[in-house]
Amino acid sequence: MPWGDYFRDALTQQLQPYLARVYGFHMLKIGSLSAEIDTSQCAISHQVNVGSEGDALQVIANVTRLPFESKSIDACLLAHTLAWSQDPHAVLREVDRVLIDDGWMIISGFNPFSLLGISKAVPGLSRRAPWNSRMFSQVRLLDWLSLLNYEVVYRTRFQVVPWYRQGGKVISAHLPALGCLNIVVARKRTFPLTPTKMKKSLSSTRLRPVVNATRQFRNRKDQDA
Repeated sequence: MPWGDYFRDALTQQLQPYLARVYGFHMLKIGSLSAEIDTSQCAISHQVNVGSEGDALQVIANVTRLPFESKSIDACLLAHTLAWSQDPHAVLREVDRVLIDDGWMIISGFNPFSLLGISKAVPGLSRRAPWNSRMFSQVRLLDWLSLLNYEVVYRTRFQVVPWYRQGGKVISAHLPALGCLNIVVARKRTFPLTPTKMKKSLSSTRLRPVVNATRQFRNRKDQDA
């Protein structure tokens, strides 16, 4: 992939502050590109590389059917996994299944509203990586996460100029919205819905017969007196 080393280094640098906040026992790095990201600064020591093909993978499996129990993983890293997935919704649902409550999901991808995304319209480039990937906007990713009830902790765009190692620091500082790469860090939030029995309220209509009977009794008592 052109500028692949630059993308990897920039993504690793952006993730370092938040990897230190991720804690737990098990972490999945889904996809061969996720396996290339340095996550040694993460507090989770047991990290497993999962994917359908790749040299650095430890578990070979379909990412839409992960061989792990439900709610058994503390964090999942999807570095450009959705970009080359045929069914990104199924991948997100499967990751949501294996994540524990308050688990971490880290997603990265290419920004369609960037130099990289615009150059996808050049004839011939759409067949080469990374232009042959599906570029999802950050707004779309946030919408998918909201439907799954995830709280977005951090999101950003960076690497405005893809062919520079730092992505052009001055340009990236002033125009972060045009960054070629997206990052979204979110946590799974679960709110239990326990059905409670409705309390019977005393309406005014039920009290009217009692009130009328009391008035009739008082009227008869006054007449006898």
